[in-house]
Amino acid sequence: MKKVKVGIIGCGKISGIYMENCNKFDILELAACADLDLDRAKEQAAAYHIPKAVTVSELLADPEIEIVINLTIPAVHANVCLQALEAGKHVYVEKPLAVTREEGKQVLNRARELGLLVGCAPETFFGTGIQTALRTITEGHIGTPVSAAAFMMSRGHEHWHPDPEFYYAAGGGPMFDMGPYYLTALIQLLGPIASVTGMTSTALEERVITSEKKHGQQIKVDTPTHVTGLMRFRQGAVASIITSFDIFGGSTLPNIEIHGTKGSLLVPDPNSFGGPVKIKRMGETDWTEVPLLPGYDSNTRGIGPADMAYAIRNGRSHRASGELAYHVLEAMWAFHDASTDGEHYTMESTCESPKPLPVDLPLYTLDK
Repeated sequence: MKKVKVGIIGCGKISGIYMENCNKFDILELAACADLDLDRAKEQAAAYHIPKAVTVSELLADPEIEIVINLTIPAVHANVCLQALEAGKHVYVEKPLAVTREEGKQVLNRARELGLLVGCAPETFFGTGIQTALRTITEGHIGTPVSAAAFMMSRGHEHWHPDPEFYYAAGGGPMFDMGPYYLTALIQLLGPIASVTGMTSTALEERVITSEKKHGQQIKVDTPTHVTGLMRFRQGAVASIITSFDIFGGSTLPNIEIHGTKGSLLVPDPNSFGGPVKIKRMGETDWTEVPLLPGYDSNTRGIGPADMAYAIRNGRSHRASGELAYHVLEAMWAFHDASTDGEHYTMESTCESPKPLPVDLPLYTLDK
């Protein structure tokens, strides 16, 4: 099968793992990388054996590049995606799809008009942890899912991230940072969301950076830092979610629990690819580990673009789709809207739950 040439725009912290893994998939050929800071692009090109480090305009003008992986900051996700689409490229973007729903719709609509694909992180649901949980549910081991609870409890990023400001700017916060992992996993396991409600709060109006690069600098907080939401899924299950940067003393809450008519399932961290997955059936006294399916158990960011590359070559749908990402984006804003308006929010969008990965394929091959 002919390789799909890929170019990466945005050579920041997250780019390294994409570059490393793109080189592992036979379907992908990482042809170039670009950044507003050309020196940074050159450093990454040298580190990951990428043939060319170029400007953004040069990468978009390259006729051989079919997929652009957009790893820029969230504020410019939509703009860079639209530039790539106008250049005739399929585009795969880091989460979230866009900062606003309007921008997200614009990206998807333009892609449809041009006959191009949009994909979006997170792709962690490709990992064996979520895939094992999905198989356990679909085989009926916990019965019919009736409820779920998800928790992302954190003190925020200013104590470790070198440039944490954007996490506290409009369009940031714990829901837009980590919510995509949790909501995408829940949609994979329970299907699309029908309606939501939510409440938000902000513990601190300013944060002090304690990481080395900008130690002592203050950040003005312009977005809620604690978001609590409720969801009803179209298939009937109800779920709660908390994402927070306001947990200053630690937490013992699980990542995700799913409860069915015959038992309960502990789902691993959706920001990771591995396990463990644990089950406790009705009448049992202890949790037991579910044997993990063969598959991806380490950080395999880049698998989403690889899956999309196979979709381009084979004409099938891709799993980490723009429609899935937009459904997540709408839900994240819906929690905030519901808090502001004091009302339930009925989802306008829907999506297909991603198809499970076949378990009989060699690693770094997705040709189904």
